[in-house]
Amino acid sequence: MASIRDYNVVEQFNSRLEEIRAKLLVQAMGEELNDRVAELCQEHRHYMKSVLGTCLKKCKEDETIFDMIQTYKEDLKEKTSLQKEKSAEHLEVVSEIEDKEHHKALLFQRIEKLKKDQAKNRELIQSQNKANKDRLKKLNKCKDIFQKHLCLEIRKIQGENLQFVFRNISHKDPDMVHAFLLQLDAEGVYHIISCDPPLEKMAHLERRLQETNNFSAFLANIRREFVALHSARVNHDSVASRSVTFSITCSFDAKLQRTSSQ
Repeated sequence: MASIRDYNVVEQFNSRLEEIRAKLLVQAMGEELNDRVAELCQEHRHYMKSVLGTCLKKCKEDETIFDMIQTYKEDLKEKTSLQKEKSAEHLEVVSEIEDKEHHKALLFQRIEKLKKDQAKNRELIQSQNKANKDRLKKLNKCKDIFQKHLCLEIRKIQGENLQFVFRNISHKDPDMVHAFLLQLDAEGVYHIISCDPPLEKMAHLERRLQETNNFSAFLANIRREFVALHSARVNHDSVASRSVTFSITCSFDAKLQRTSSQ
């Protein structure tokens, strides 16, 4: 009892109990820790195995995705190349269309110009036809007047040429022919082709006809010139005849004088 009551003994006893308790606790904790560590190691192995399988699967999936991405890149590259080619072809087609549209616009402009020119030519032809009809009416009127009063004959020869034949120029020979050939060109201008017998004033009369377009006066002036030319020829022949007669008479008188003196 005395030893139990001793303070040192109590302390030693308590210390010893603590050591025993610590050993027992360590021993108990060690076994439990080992079990826990083994369990954790097993779980870790299972986890790592699961993670490794997942990673391998993910890696295969990634490789598949990378292959698909590469395939998509190649397809995109090919499609881009085709798109560029199609774009170039499209630009070429657009250029051809623009050229055709420009050519079409030029053709429309030419067609419109041709239509306008055709309309102008039609109007000009109609105007010329009307003018030619008016001239033809005047010619027919002149023809009737001159045929009736002046024995004028009009003949159509050599295509569109007209021959005007005058008679009754000579009183001694009414059937003697004086004629000229007339041409009317596409612009309605008169031209003298020939004249028989030739007249000195024909060029002047032709210009006057082109300026005034007075065909009746022109025919009257032509007939007047034919008459004047014929009268001049007749007078010249008459003077020549009188000169020959006078010469013969003088010669005959001279012979008579020589005979009487002998």
